[in-house]
Amino acid sequence: MRIPFIGGNWKMNLSLDEAVQFVIDIKDKLPDPKNVETALAASPLFLESMLKANGSSPLHVTAENCFYKNEGAYTGEVSPKALSQMGIPYVIVGHSERRRYFNETNDIINKKVHAVLSNGMRPILCCDETMGRLETGDRIHWVVNQVTAGLKGISEKDALKVVIAYEPSWAIGTGHSASTTEAEEGCYLIRQTLADIYSDDVANQIRILYGGSVDPDNIVALMKQIDIDGILAGKSSLKSKEFLELANYQDLQNK
Repeated sequence: MRIPFIGGNWKMNLSLDEAVQFVIDIKDKLPDPKNVETALAASPLFLESMLKANGSSPLHVTAENCFYKNEGAYTGEVSPKALSQMGIPYVIVGHSERRRYFNETNDIINKKVHAVLSNGMRPILCCDETMGRLETGDRIHWVVNQVTAGLKGISEKDALKVVIAYEPSWAIGTGHSASTTEAEEGCYLIRQTLADIYSDDVANQIRILYGGSVDPDNIVALMKQIDIDGILAGKSSLKSKEFLELANYQDLQNK
């Protein structure tokens, strides 16, 4: 019922030429989108060129972030309206690095979710737990709080367009992935939270991703978990060969 979603987030990496070549290298080697959806989130500087290189490929060229207003005196920000007009289908909002380095609050992130949806795109809403909260046993409250706040005022109809990404910050870029049990626990908790906010039916239709040091060695085990519908990779998405292994994880599973 929930189509697996394999996404990559390049963050502030690669050059324009590298980004375009990356798309050219992978676009004809991706799985059937009826079986697995694929996406790459890149700098706004690269998106238009990536879209042109992508053509009719099933790859979703995705934005890493946007502002919560369509226009105005907001120097350096990215307009969700402009992204929509370009043909961008997904936008990442609420990534832990945006929360940590740019002081984005739950309220700001909620506004971004509304802005993305109102412009006909789909948000990938990230939620996080910190190592401190994990060690003190407070992770459950933290994850639930970010999901609940991020979806404030979002209708059931629009909630079905949202993808949730569970990314414990202690596992992002550290090489230390959460165990499959920890990852599944977090995603299960998110699904139960969605059921509390909306209904079991809605919760069972929303895709929940895991992100945090995912690579070809652990993706198969992660994708076998009941509540993990996909992944959002960082470092492993920076090399075309490795990203293709992630995208075609079902081939790894059959080996």
